[in-house]
Amino acid sequence: MAKQNVAEQFVDILVRAGVRHLYGVVGDSLNPVVDAVRRNSAIDWIHVRHEETAAFAAGAEAQITGRLAACAGSCGPGNLHLINGLYDAHRSMAPVLALASHIPSSEIGLGYFQETHPDRLFQECSHYSELISNARQMPRLLQTAIQHAVGQRGVSVVSLPGDIADEPAPERAAESALVTSRPTIRPGDAELDRLVDMIDAAGKVTLFCGAGTAGAHVEVMRFAEKIKAPVGHALRGKEFIQYDNPFDVGMSGLLGYGAAYEATHECDLLILLGTDFPYNAFLPDDVKIAQVDVRPEVLGRRSRLDLAVWGDVRETLRCLVPRVREKTNRRFLDRMLKRHADALEGVVKAYTRKVDKHVPIHPEYVAAVLDEVASDDAVFTVDTGMCNVWAARYVSPNGRRRIIGSFSHGSMANALPMAIGAQFTDRRRQVVSMSGDGGFAMLMGDFLTLVQYDLPVKVVLFNNSALSMVELEMLVAGLPSYGTANTNPDFAAVARACGAYGVRVERPKQLAGALKDAFRHKGPALVDVVTDPNALSIPPKISADMVTGFALSASKMVLDGGVGRMVQLARSNLRNVPRP
Repeated sequence: MAKQNVAEQFVDILVRAGVRHLYGVVGDSLNPVVDAVRRNSAIDWIHVRHEETAAFAAGAEAQITGRLAACAGSCGPGNLHLINGLYDAHRSMAPVLALASHIPSSEIGLGYFQETHPDRLFQECSHYSELISNARQMPRLLQTAIQHAVGQRGVSVVSLPGDIADEPAPERAAESALVTSRPTIRPGDAELDRLVDMIDAAGKVTLFCGAGTAGAHVEVMRFAEKIKAPVGHALRGKEFIQYDNPFDVGMSGLLGYGAAYEATHECDLLILLGTDFPYNAFLPDDVKIAQVDVRPEVLGRRSRLDLAVWGDVRETLRCLVPRVREKTNRRFLDRMLKRHADALEGVVKAYTRKVDKHVPIHPEYVAAVLDEVASDDAVFTVDTGMCNVWAARYVSPNGRRRIIGSFSHGSMANALPMAIGAQFTDRRRQVVSMSGDGGFAMLMGDFLTLVQYDLPVKVVLFNNSALSMVELEMLVAGLPSYGTANTNPDFAAVARACGAYGVRVERPKQLAGALKDAFRHKGPALVDVVTDPNALSIPPKISADMVTGFALSASKMVLDGGVGRMVQLARSNLRNVPRP
């Protein structure tokens, strides 16, 4: 039996760690690794058109499956293209192993063709970034990288010179066990006792939930029921906490709606559950705050805390629910539920007035119809910009749907690449890319990846020929919009030229039928919807607060729009609320 080389050993370890796809673009320094993948039936090389797409796709796969995913770039420019997608994966806490292949080891430090120093370049967007300078390092170094990515939930980068990848592997040592899943973390009894005392002493408690509530929906609802707490959420907490939630008061932040802001500011005690919500301007500074998070480094970095609790949200709540006293007074909860429903009723008209006649089409209407016709277990990948607004306000979670985007890193062009990674996890599951025309055009070359692999991703393109979120930011700052206009082709015709299904929609009455036809199509499809660039109302007066940034008053006025089916959910939650 022929002796393994380092590349083959590298690929074998990835397979043992659960990696099933390696996303990347081939290049000479990567050739030994790509050839090792070719000869290993347990893993597939996914050839994308841009390495940034490779990193976004790996990050999406990791978020959907919860398992380690991987991407690769060839030396110099090849692996540099990974960096934006890796930043996103790292900030999304997606376990990703990135292989940055390197120039010949004997030439490092001598200004060689395409020379960079990837072990340094990726340090800020990874938990671990190291160079393999000797074949004997590889098994232990790769194992360490994998355990950093999985254990700390983020990115690890391994830099591997092409010549070392082609060397004979060292004699196989005993295979070490790999860490491929995380434990739960329970807070100490002292912290639990202090939190119980704070909850029992507070007359009005509000819960504000983030992505750390994934897998804890049942526990959050039981906790809210026992202490009669309204439940708000950040954007990344939406898919995990909004559905089947009779305590829902909406979302806070720049895209917020409903009564979440009021509920967090008018309580006696605010409990932050699994959220690293970045906008401290939306958090109160005059109420008691406790924060529960599995990552101790984020405790208290957004707001002053009265109590920091290091623990997994689900495990913490399992410990809390039996200990806290049940509250019987629902007045605060009911008042917030009514305020939430009233707030939604007040803005829902934005997409109900003459939508069947409005041309260009209201983007709110597009999102509302998409929410209705998409599958109950669809994965929505969402471009940064106005698509974030439409997903936040119109896509209805149900415990089976997933909504992922560049919600922490805020990169353009993420939706299509993320859809690629999401679709490779399950070709039978509906994956919808909610793309803006600016983001789609930026990495449009990877639409060809859909065609090449016959991935049945459905791209719903919100095409308003503008970078409208940037335009909005300029207007809020009192500046005229400049440099934001896009001259676009007929994207549906481009899709057809690529060999995919493509249809252009310019009138509202065409929309539902076009979406249904695209979803029935077995391969990749693009629905190019021409939408109204003036969809958002601009406040009649530009205030000083608006000039300094997206302050609360500005965002509430500027992002005033419809909220889809959420108004129905809010009204259903009011059935048992006493009427004045």
